[in-house]
This record gives sequence, C-alpha cells and structure tokens, in this order.
Amino acid sequence: MLIHDLAYYWPQYTAITSPADHDIMLFTVYKCTGHAGSRIGWALVKDINVAKKMMTFIEINTIGVSKEAQLRAASILEIISISCQKVKPYNLENFFEYSQKILAKRWKKLRKVVENNELFSVPKFPFQFCNFMRDFTQTYPGFAWMKCKGVNCEKLLKGHKILSTSGKRLGSDVEYVRISMMKTLISFCIGFQLFMECNQTSLSSYSPAIVMYLTHGRA
Repeated sequence: MLIHDLAYYWPQYTAITSPADHDIMLFTVYKCTGHAGSRIGWALVKDINVAKKMMTFIEINTIGVSKEAQLRAASILEIISISCQKVKPYNLENFFEYSQKILAKRWKKLRKVVENNELFSVPKFPFQFCNFMRDFTQTYPGFAWMKCKGVNCEKLLKGHKILSTSGKRLGSDVEYVRISMMKTLISFCIGFQLFMECNQTSLSSYSPAIVMYLTHGRA
C-alpha cells in the first residue's frame, strides 16, 4: 500500500490542483504553520482496518501526544480556518495568502541573485491553476534545491561560513545543496547579501565575517 506524504501540500507552497484522495495521506502542523514544537501530525486513512492497525502501533510504540499540544494544534488550525472564511468574526488576513506572499518575495529575491551569478542555479517551476487560490500560481517550496556549477557546493559554502545540507546526504550529487526559504528575515538579509557579493571570480578571496545558517533543523 502506497503512503502519500503531503506535509507540503498546502497552497502557500504549491498549487492545489486536485483534491488529495489517496489511501493513506500524512500531514503535519509543522510544515503547514511552522509550529514544530507542537509535534502534531495526522493521517487520513480510507481503510478502517489499516487505520486501526496504525492506532495500535502508535499505542504500543509511543507514549502518545500531550493534551496541551493537541489543544494548541487545534487552536492554531481553528484560527487558520477562520482566516480563510469570507465572513470573519474579526479582522484576519488569509493565512495561506499571507504565507505565499512571504515565500514569493523570498524566491524572487533568490532568483534575482542567481540570475546575476554564473555559479549558482535553482530550478524553475511552471504556473498552475490553484483551486484554493482560484488563480494561476507558481510553486514556492519551503526549501530551495541549489546547484553550484562543477564544485562541491556544501564545501564551497562552508568555506564562506555558510552551513547547508549537501545533496549527497539527500541521495543526489555534491554539486547540490538544500537551503531553507523559511528562516528569519535577518537570516535572509545576511544570506542574500553574501550571495550578491559572491561570483565565480571572487569566491577564492571573499571571506565573510558573519555565519549564515541556510538549513532548517528538520526536513
């Protein structure tokens, strides 16, 4: 039986082109809202017998999830749901629209730097119609898959005080690294300043004084 990990199947990251309708689907509050500390996830399972076996496995192999974390997650999801309604009890910006704006700005900034640099490159994504946004939108992943042409990208960035996750650790090549698009604003300002100052001819002489963490703590 195929398990679909839909942790990032939210409209701020990608166009919702069709309803999620698989036998087993996994979701998490962390990837949706950033509340990693709540440690809350859930599964939608069509087969009741499979669902019962999953529950039994969790009961035997874990100590469960605290009531406090469950209540916090329920409150978070309730607020997000309210923010998406046309008629709201109080003024709230649509959570997914707001999150998409932030990611879109960051991706635009990253692409602008990459386009002006012969060393770095990131993949391009097509525009798709999002049934949730009711408009054509581009994909804005929470992580960027960046390539450093012809060099060990993790080693190169580490030499300039930038920590990243090597593509080799993720089943790819050392030319690639994964960088987070979900870090704090100040981290992005520092990181993009570094990228703007880097180019293929000056990398050997550039020595930044600031440590920039481009990876996220967990995948």
